[in-house]
Amino acid sequence: MSDFTFACTGVRADPYAAGPTLVFRLRITTAADQRVHALALRCQIRIEPARRSYGTGEAAALHDLFGERARWGTTLQPLQFAQVAVMVPSFTGETETDIVVPCTYDMDIAAGRYLSALEDGEAPLLMLFSGTAFTGAGGFQVEPVPWDREAPFRMPAEVWREMVEQHFPGCGWLRLPRDTMADLLAYRSRHALASWEATVRSLLDAAPAAEPPSPDPAWAGAVLPRAAERTAP
Repeated sequence: MSDFTFACTGVRADPYAAGPTLVFRLRITTAADQRVHALALRCQIRIEPARRSYGTGEAAALHDLFGERARWGTTLQPLQFAQVAVMVPSFTGETETDIVVPCTYDMDIAAGRYLSALEDGEAPLLMLFSGTAFTGAGGFQVEPVPWDREAPFRMPAEVWREMVEQHFPGCGWLRLPRDTMADLLAYRSRHALASWEATVRSLLDAAPAAEPPSPDPAWAGAVLPRAAERTAP
């Protein structure tokens, strides 16, 4: 079996993509004289939140994901970020390729909320690999990519912010059910409000001041679904 190793050498935001997209640069290495005709690669990317520290503002923004700091020893579990497939063309010994990862700014997605909460520093990622390799000097041999192949990578938080800013400059994103949207539209029409921002601001201004949340609500530390292990291809 070929001894494949993987290393992520960088990441960038794709400025020309139709939606938010990150492009990871991946280096693939095997024996110097090993001919690989093609590599059908699957890559699962996880966020490993326990592998970095967090400031006070970041901890507050992450409260609904992980709860109070005192509970982080058990709640800072991996978050599923993406699963992508890539076909790597023929190479001998070593090659580099791009892994294109479409992203979302949906704040109902745990990974998006986590990355948006980071004020600086890096997001600790772990890339897990599997797939099928077509190898051989004089013909084709088919072999699996071992399931223990992985590559850690620390993605600068600035890259995520740059990607979001390219597609949602100065804005956030909120998903609402259709009946709630219909009620908001009716409210906007009744009050002749010029924009959705004005509509939400009008509702906020009319709302009574909220009581501060209790220090340890019943749902503190509730963790959204996440992948703690590899998922089957």
